[in-house]
Amino acid sequence: MTHASDPPPLTLAALGWSAFYDDQLQPGEGELAPMRIATVHRARLTAESVSGPTKLNLPGHANTSDFAVGDWVLVEAETRTLVRRLDRKTLLQRHTEGARVPQLIAANVDTLFIVSSCNEDLNPARLERYLALANEAETTPVIVLTKADQVADPEPYRQQVIGLQRGLEVVALNAQTPEAALALAPWCGPGQTVALVGSSGVGKSSLLNTLSAKASEEAQKTGSIRESDAKGRHTTTSRSLHSIAGGGWVIDTPGIRTLHISDISVGLDVLFAEIAELAPLCRFRDCTHAHEPGCAVRAAVAEGSLDQGRLDRWRKLTEENRSNTPVQTGPRGNKIQKMPGKR
Repeated sequence: MTHASDPPPLTLAALGWSAFYDDQLQPGEGELAPMRIATVHRARLTAESVSGPTKLNLPGHANTSDFAVGDWVLVEAETRTLVRRLDRKTLLQRHTEGARVPQLIAANVDTLFIVSSCNEDLNPARLERYLALANEAETTPVIVLTKADQVADPEPYRQQVIGLQRGLEVVALNAQTPEAALALAPWCGPGQTVALVGSSGVGKSSLLNTLSAKASEEAQKTGSIRESDAKGRHTTTSRSLHSIAGGGWVIDTPGIRTLHISDISVGLDVLFAEIAELAPLCRFRDCTHAHEPGCAVRAAVAEGSLDQGRLDRWRKLTEENRSNTPVQTGPRGNKIQKMPGKR
C-alpha cells in the first residue's frame, strides 16, 4: 500500500538521463541498469538509481578517482557491479599544483552556481577564474550572492560582478529562506543538475539545505566566515549528489581556496569576449596586447571603450594558463609532455 507521504518512484529522466546517454548504449547492454554516481570516496562509490541509493562494487581494474559525482554508469543489477562509465556531457575539473592529473569536480552539470557573499569575501578576480572553468566545461554559470539580508543594499555587490561576462546572470539572496529556492528555480527544474562551487563559509551548505528542503537531522553542517579576515571555515569535505525539492539535482563541493588556470582553450575567450573580438584587428596575429604597434586592444583602452583592469586580468590569466598547460614536444612517435614555463 502506498502512503500519501511516500515519494513517487524515480525515473531515469528525473535523474537527468537524456538521449545523449541513451545513444551510447551498445548491443547487449539492455540488461544493465543506468545509475548516477552520488558520492565518491577513496575506496567506494554510491549511486542513485530508479530503485533508490545503491552502494556499487568496483571491478578489479577500476579506481574511484576515475569517477566524478554526476557521472552516468552502467551497472550489473544483481551484483551491483559497475561495468562502464558513459561519456560525459560536461565535466568540471581543476588542476592542482604538483598533481599529474586534474581533480574531477562534477560531471554532467547543466548550471554552475558560483557562490560568493555580500561582504569582504567578494572578489571579482576570483569569480573570473570560476567563470573560465564553467565556460571551458560548456556549463551555464550563474553568480549567486548570499548574505544579501546582512547588508543595507546588495545592489553595489551585484554591480561589482554583473559585467564580468556577457549575459551573466547574478542573483542576490538569503540562502536560508524559501525565497532563495524560488529565485534559483529557473535552473533547478526536473532532470536538471546544478553544482555549487565557491570559497568556504560563503553559504553553500545553507543553500544546499534550502534547495533540497532537508530535514534538520539530514541537513549539511554550516559554517561561517571569520570576521577577522573574511575567510571561510570548511564544512563540506566531499562531493555529493542531492535531490532538489523542485525535481532537479544539486552537487555540493568542498570550498576551494586556490583555483589555478590551466589547460583552458575557449573559456577565457568567452570570459573576455570583448578582447577576443578585438584581437583579430591587431596588426600582428600573435599580439600580446602589451607593447606591439597597431594593437586594436590597447587602442580600445586608450579611447575608453575597454577597461584597463579587464586587460590586466586577461593578461594575468592568459599567462598563467600558458605556463600551467603542458605541451607535447619531441620527435614524432616519442613525444613527451613538458611545462612551457613563463615567457
